[in-house]
Amino acid sequence: MSMKTRIIEDSELKRFWKGFWQIADPKIWIASTIPMAVGAAMAYADRGSFNWSWFLLGVIAIYLLETGKNAINEYVDYLSGVDRYVTPDKRTPFSGGKKTIIDGMLSLRENLFIGIVTVASGSALGLYIVFMREPLVLWVGLAGVFFALFYSLPPFQFAYRGVGEFVVGLTFGPLIMSGTYLVQTGTIIWPVVLASFPLGFLIANVLWINQYPDYEADLKGNKMNGVVRIGKEKGVTVYALLFGLAYLSIIILAAFSGNPLWLIAFLGLPAAVRAVKVARLYFDDIPKLIEANAKTIAVYQITGLTMIAAALLPLLFQ
Repeated sequence: MSMKTRIIEDSELKRFWKGFWQIADPKIWIASTIPMAVGAAMAYADRGSFNWSWFLLGVIAIYLLETGKNAINEYVDYLSGVDRYVTPDKRTPFSGGKKTIIDGMLSLRENLFIGIVTVASGSALGLYIVFMREPLVLWVGLAGVFFALFYSLPPFQFAYRGVGEFVVGLTFGPLIMSGTYLVQTGTIIWPVVLASFPLGFLIANVLWINQYPDYEADLKGNKMNGVVRIGKEKGVTVYALLFGLAYLSIIILAAFSGNPLWLIAFLGLPAAVRAVKVARLYFDDIPKLIEANAKTIAVYQITGLTMIAAALLPLLFQ
Protein backbone atom coordinates (compact mmCIF):
# COMPACT_ATOMS: atom_id res chain seq x y z
CA MET A 1 0.00 0.00 0.00
CA SER A 2 1.43 3.38 -1.00
CA MET A 3 1.77 6.26 1.43
CA LYS A 4 -0.73 8.30 -0.62
CA THR A 5 -3.31 5.50 -0.49
CA ARG A 6 -2.82 5.08 3.24
CA ILE A 7 -3.27 8.83 3.83
CA ILE A 8 -6.49 8.81 1.79
CA GLU A 9 -7.84 5.80 3.71
CA ASP A 10 -6.95 7.35 7.07
CA SER A 11 -8.65 10.58 6.01
CA GLU A 12 -11.78 8.70 4.93
CA LEU A 13 -11.86 6.75 8.20
CA LYS A 14 -11.58 9.95 10.24
CA ARG A 15 -14.36 11.52 8.17
CA PHE A 16 -16.60 8.50 8.73
CA TRP A 17 -16.03 8.41 12.50
CA LYS A 18 -16.56 12.14 12.81
CA GLY A 19 -19.79 11.73 10.87
CA PHE A 20 -20.77 8.76 13.04
CA TRP A 21 -20.46 10.80 16.24
CA GLN A 22 -22.29 13.68 14.61
CA ILE A 23 -25.23 11.40 13.82
CA ALA A 24 -25.02 9.70 17.24
CA ASP A 25 -24.94 13.16 18.86
CA PRO A 26 -24.07 12.10 22.45
CA LYS A 27 -25.16 15.46 23.86
CA ILE A 28 -28.79 14.56 23.20
CA TRP A 29 -28.49 11.17 24.91
CA ILE A 30 -29.71 13.09 27.94
CA ALA A 31 -33.19 12.52 26.46
CA SER A 32 -32.95 8.79 27.18
CA THR A 33 -30.52 8.99 30.12
CA ILE A 34 -32.97 10.91 32.30
CA PRO A 35 -35.87 8.39 32.18
CA MET A 36 -33.37 5.55 32.67
CA ALA A 37 -31.88 7.32 35.69
CA VAL A 38 -35.29 8.06 37.24
CA GLY A 39 -36.43 4.47 36.67
CA ALA A 40 -33.20 3.19 38.20
CA ALA A 41 -33.55 5.50 41.22
CA MET A 42 -37.10 4.29 41.83
CA ALA A 43 -35.98 0.67 41.53
CA TYR A 44 -33.22 1.20 44.08
CA ALA A 45 -35.56 3.07 46.43
CA ASP A 46 -38.11 0.23 46.26
CA ARG A 47 -35.71 -2.74 46.46
CA GLY A 48 -32.65 -1.39 48.24
CA SER A 49 -30.37 -2.99 45.69
CA PHE A 50 -29.19 -2.26 42.18
CA ASN A 51 -27.50 -4.26 39.41
CA TRP A 52 -25.11 -1.98 37.54
CA SER A 53 -24.21 -4.56 34.88
CA TRP A 54 -27.76 -4.96 33.59
CA PHE A 55 -28.39 -1.24 33.85
CA LEU A 56 -25.31 -0.40 31.74
CA LEU A 57 -26.21 -3.02 29.13
CA GLY A 58 -29.64 -1.43 28.87
CA VAL A 59 -28.08 2.03 28.54
CA ILE A 60 -25.85 0.88 25.67
CA ALA A 61 -28.77 -0.83 23.92
CA ILE A 62 -30.90 2.30 24.10
CA TYR A 63 -28.06 4.57 22.94
CA LEU A 64 -27.55 2.29 19.93
CA LEU A 65 -31.26 2.38 19.06
CA GLU A 66 -31.27 6.15 19.47
CA THR A 67 -28.30 6.46 17.10
CA GLY A 68 -30.04 4.17 14.61
CA LYS A 69 -33.20 6.26 14.75
CA ASN A 70 -31.15 9.40 14.12
CA ALA A 71 -29.37 7.87 11.11
CA ILE A 72 -32.56 6.56 9.53
CA ASN A 73 -34.30 9.89 10.13
CA GLU A 74 -31.36 11.70 8.51
CA TYR A 75 -31.58 9.39 5.50
CA VAL A 76 -35.32 9.91 5.02
CA ASP A 77 -35.26 13.66 5.72
CA TYR A 78 -32.57 14.19 3.09
CA LEU A 79 -34.45 12.19 0.47
CA SER A 80 -37.71 13.98 1.21
CA GLY A 81 -35.92 17.30 0.93
CA VAL A 82 -36.71 18.72 4.37
CA ASP A 83 -33.04 18.94 5.40
CA ARG A 84 -32.09 20.48 2.05
CA TYR A 85 -34.89 23.05 2.24
CA VAL A 86 -33.71 24.61 5.52
CA THR A 87 -32.41 28.05 4.53
CA PRO A 88 -29.25 29.52 6.12
CA ASP A 89 -31.23 32.07 8.16
CA LYS A 90 -33.27 29.25 9.75
CA ARG A 91 -30.29 27.02 10.54
CA THR A 92 -29.84 26.71 14.30
CA PRO A 93 -28.50 24.05 16.68
CA PHE A 94 -32.13 22.89 16.83
CA SER A 95 -32.86 22.67 13.09
CA GLY A 96 -32.12 20.55 10.05
CA GLY A 97 -31.50 17.18 11.72
CA LYS A 98 -27.89 16.18 12.36
CA LYS A 99 -26.65 17.73 9.10
CA THR A 100 -24.26 14.86 8.33
CA ILE A 101 -25.26 14.68 4.66
CA ILE A 102 -25.65 18.44 4.22
CA ASP A 103 -22.19 18.96 5.78
CA GLY A 104 -20.67 16.23 3.61
CA MET A 105 -19.68 14.14 6.62
CA LEU A 106 -21.62 11.04 5.59
CA SER A 107 -23.21 9.79 2.40
CA LEU A 108 -26.78 8.58 2.13
CA ARG A 109 -25.54 4.99 2.00
CA GLU A 110 -23.34 5.47 5.06
CA ASN A 111 -26.24 6.88 7.07
CA LEU A 112 -28.38 3.91 6.10
CA PHE A 113 -25.53 1.52 6.98
CA ILE A 114 -25.11 3.13 10.42
CA GLY A 115 -28.86 2.96 10.99
CA ILE A 116 -29.05 -0.75 10.16
CA VAL A 117 -25.97 -1.72 12.19
CA THR A 118 -26.86 0.26 15.31
CA VAL A 119 -30.50 -0.83 15.39
CA ALA A 120 -29.44 -4.46 14.88
CA SER A 121 -26.77 -4.16 17.61
CA GLY A 122 -29.16 -2.52 20.06
CA SER A 123 -31.76 -5.19 19.33
CA ALA A 124 -29.21 -7.96 19.91
CA LEU A 125 -28.27 -6.50 23.29
CA GLY A 126 -31.94 -6.19 24.14
CA LEU A 127 -32.52 -9.85 23.30
CA TYR A 128 -29.58 -10.80 25.52
CA ILE A 129 -31.25 -8.95 28.41
CA VAL A 130 -34.54 -10.69 27.61
CA PHE A 131 -33.07 -14.20 27.66
CA MET A 132 -30.58 -13.75 30.47
CA ARG A 133 -32.34 -11.34 32.81
CA GLU A 134 -36.01 -10.42 32.23
CA PRO A 135 -38.27 -12.03 29.59
CA LEU A 136 -41.09 -9.50 30.06
CA VAL A 137 -38.90 -6.64 28.82
CA LEU A 138 -39.21 -8.19 25.34
CA TRP A 139 -42.48 -6.32 24.74
CA VAL A 140 -40.98 -3.01 25.79
CA GLY A 141 -38.00 -3.65 23.53
CA LEU A 142 -40.12 -4.62 20.54
CA ALA A 143 -42.11 -1.40 20.89
CA GLY A 144 -38.88 0.60 21.11
CA VAL A 145 -37.38 -0.98 18.00
CA PHE A 146 -40.66 -0.53 16.11
CA PHE A 147 -40.78 3.18 16.92
CA ALA A 148 -37.08 3.67 16.14
CA LEU A 149 -37.50 2.13 12.67
CA PHE A 150 -40.82 3.60 11.67
CA TYR A 151 -40.44 7.05 13.19
CA SER A 152 -39.36 8.07 9.68
CA LEU A 153 -39.55 4.97 7.48
CA PRO A 154 -42.63 3.94 5.47
CA PRO A 155 -45.26 2.69 5.76
CA PHE A 156 -45.93 4.41 9.10
CA GLN A 157 -43.61 7.46 9.00
CA PHE A 158 -44.89 8.73 12.34
CA ALA A 159 -42.79 11.92 12.13
CA TYR A 160 -44.39 12.77 8.79
CA ARG A 161 -47.98 12.11 9.85
CA GLY A 162 -48.43 14.26 12.92
CA VAL A 163 -47.87 11.61 15.58
CA GLY A 164 -44.08 11.83 15.94
CA GLU A 165 -44.46 13.91 19.09
CA PHE A 166 -46.68 11.23 20.67
CA VAL A 167 -44.21 8.49 19.70
CA VAL A 168 -41.28 10.41 21.21
CA GLY A 169 -43.21 11.10 24.41
CA LEU A 170 -44.27 7.48 24.75
CA THR A 171 -40.79 6.13 24.02
CA PHE A 172 -38.75 8.47 26.22
CA GLY A 173 -41.35 8.43 28.96
CA PRO A 174 -43.26 5.21 29.78
CA LEU A 175 -41.29 2.78 27.61
CA ILE A 176 -37.73 3.58 28.66
CA MET A 177 -38.56 4.30 32.29
CA SER A 178 -40.77 1.25 32.80
CA GLY A 179 -38.30 -0.95 30.94
CA THR A 180 -35.44 0.18 33.18
CA TYR A 181 -37.47 -0.49 36.32
CA LEU A 182 -38.61 -3.86 34.97
CA VAL A 183 -35.05 -5.06 34.29
CA GLN A 184 -34.05 -4.21 37.86
CA THR A 185 -37.12 -5.52 39.70
CA GLY A 186 -38.95 -7.96 37.42
CA THR A 187 -42.18 -5.98 37.68
CA ILE A 188 -43.81 -2.66 36.80
CA ILE A 189 -45.80 -0.66 39.35
CA TRP A 190 -48.21 2.26 38.89
CA PRO A 191 -46.02 4.91 40.56
CA VAL A 192 -43.33 4.23 37.95
CA VAL A 193 -45.83 4.57 35.11
CA LEU A 194 -47.17 7.82 36.60
CA ALA A 195 -43.64 9.15 37.11
CA SER A 196 -42.91 8.58 33.43
CA PHE A 197 -45.67 10.93 32.22
CA PRO A 198 -44.02 14.26 33.16
CA LEU A 199 -40.88 13.23 31.30
CA GLY A 200 -42.93 12.04 28.34
CA PHE A 201 -44.80 15.34 28.07
CA LEU A 202 -41.62 17.37 28.44
CA ILE A 203 -39.53 15.50 25.87
CA ALA A 204 -42.45 15.71 23.43
CA ASN A 205 -42.38 19.46 24.06
CA VAL A 206 -38.65 19.59 23.27
CA LEU A 207 -39.46 18.06 19.89
CA TRP A 208 -42.46 20.38 19.44
CA ILE A 209 -40.56 23.65 19.89
CA ASN A 210 -37.61 22.33 17.87
CA GLN A 211 -39.94 21.97 14.87
CA TYR A 212 -40.34 25.75 14.59
CA PRO A 213 -36.99 26.50 12.89
CA ASP A 214 -37.75 23.77 10.33
CA TYR A 215 -41.38 24.80 9.73
CA GLU A 216 -41.02 26.07 6.15
CA ALA A 217 -38.67 23.25 5.14
CA ASP A 218 -40.96 20.61 6.67
CA LEU A 219 -43.99 22.11 4.93
CA LYS A 220 -42.18 22.12 1.58
CA GLY A 221 -41.03 18.53 2.09
CA ASN A 222 -44.51 17.39 3.17
CA LYS A 223 -43.35 16.47 6.67
CA MET A 224 -46.71 17.05 8.30
CA ASN A 225 -45.73 17.15 11.95
CA GLY A 226 -47.89 18.78 14.59
CA VAL A 227 -46.60 22.33 14.16
CA VAL A 228 -46.93 22.17 10.36
CA ARG A 229 -50.49 20.87 10.68
CA ILE A 230 -51.81 23.59 12.98
CA GLY A 231 -49.39 26.44 12.31
CA LYS A 232 -46.83 28.26 14.42
CA GLU A 233 -49.17 30.59 16.30
CA LYS A 234 -51.67 27.91 17.34
CA GLY A 235 -48.74 25.62 18.06
CA VAL A 236 -47.72 27.85 20.97
CA THR A 237 -50.98 26.90 22.71
CA VAL A 238 -50.07 23.20 22.41
CA TYR A 239 -46.58 24.06 23.66
CA ALA A 240 -48.02 25.67 26.79
CA LEU A 241 -50.49 22.80 27.22
CA LEU A 242 -47.72 20.19 27.20
CA PHE A 243 -45.93 22.06 29.98
CA GLY A 244 -49.22 22.23 31.88
CA LEU A 245 -49.84 18.50 31.49
CA ALA A 246 -46.32 17.75 32.73
CA TYR A 247 -46.83 19.72 35.93
CA LEU A 248 -50.35 18.39 36.44
CA SER A 249 -49.02 14.84 36.19
CA ILE A 250 -46.39 15.67 38.82
CA ILE A 251 -49.16 16.79 41.20
CA ILE A 252 -51.08 13.56 40.51
CA LEU A 253 -47.92 11.52 41.12
CA ALA A 254 -47.28 13.26 44.45
CA ALA A 255 -50.87 12.70 45.56
CA PHE A 256 -51.01 9.07 44.40
CA SER A 257 -47.67 8.09 45.91
CA GLY A 258 -48.01 10.08 49.13
CA ASN A 259 -44.54 11.51 48.50
CA PRO A 260 -44.67 15.34 48.36
CA LEU A 261 -41.01 15.43 47.37
CA TRP A 262 -42.06 14.89 43.76
CA LEU A 263 -43.21 18.51 43.84
CA ILE A 264 -39.56 19.59 43.91
CA ALA A 265 -39.83 19.24 40.13
CA PHE A 266 -41.69 22.56 40.14
CA LEU A 267 -38.25 24.18 40.38
CA GLY A 268 -38.32 24.10 36.58
CA LEU A 269 -41.61 26.02 36.36
CA PRO A 270 -40.11 29.54 36.07
CA ALA A 271 -38.04 28.43 33.07
CA ALA A 272 -41.14 26.85 31.51
CA VAL A 273 -43.15 30.06 31.99
CA ARG A 274 -40.36 32.10 30.43
CA ALA A 275 -40.13 29.67 27.49
CA VAL A 276 -43.85 30.03 26.76
CA LYS A 277 -43.61 33.83 26.92
CA VAL A 278 -40.72 33.80 24.47
CA ALA A 279 -42.58 31.42 22.13
CA ARG A 280 -45.67 33.65 22.13
CA LEU A 281 -43.65 36.73 21.29
CA TYR A 282 -41.18 35.25 18.81
CA PHE A 283 -42.75 32.14 17.27
CA ASP A 284 -41.86 33.54 13.84
CA ASP A 285 -38.49 35.05 14.79
CA ILE A 286 -36.16 32.07 14.92
CA PRO A 287 -33.02 33.78 16.33
CA LYS A 288 -35.04 35.08 19.29
CA LEU A 289 -37.01 31.85 19.64
CA ILE A 290 -33.78 29.95 20.40
CA GLU A 291 -34.16 30.98 24.06
CA ALA A 292 -37.37 28.95 24.23
CA ASN A 293 -35.66 25.95 22.60
CA ALA A 294 -32.86 26.05 25.17
CA LYS A 295 -35.16 26.59 28.15
CA THR A 296 -37.38 23.66 27.16
CA ILE A 297 -34.36 21.38 27.29
CA ALA A 298 -33.35 22.93 30.62
CA VAL A 299 -36.82 22.24 32.09
CA TYR A 300 -36.53 18.60 31.02
CA GLN A 301 -33.13 18.31 32.69
CA ILE A 302 -34.20 20.06 35.89
CA THR A 303 -37.30 17.89 36.12
CA GLY A 304 -35.29 14.71 35.64
CA LEU A 305 -32.70 15.61 38.27
CA THR A 306 -35.32 16.65 40.82
CA MET A 307 -37.29 13.44 40.20
CA ILE A 308 -34.17 11.38 40.90
CA ALA A 309 -33.79 13.30 44.17
CA ALA A 310 -37.49 12.82 45.03
CA ALA A 311 -37.15 9.06 44.52
CA LEU A 312 -34.01 8.71 46.66
CA LEU A 313 -34.43 11.29 49.44
CA PRO A 314 -37.04 9.26 51.39
CA LEU A 315 -34.29 6.67 51.99
CA LEU A 316 -32.58 9.19 54.27
CA PHE A 317 -35.57 9.16 56.63
CA GLN A 318 -35.98 5.41 56.95
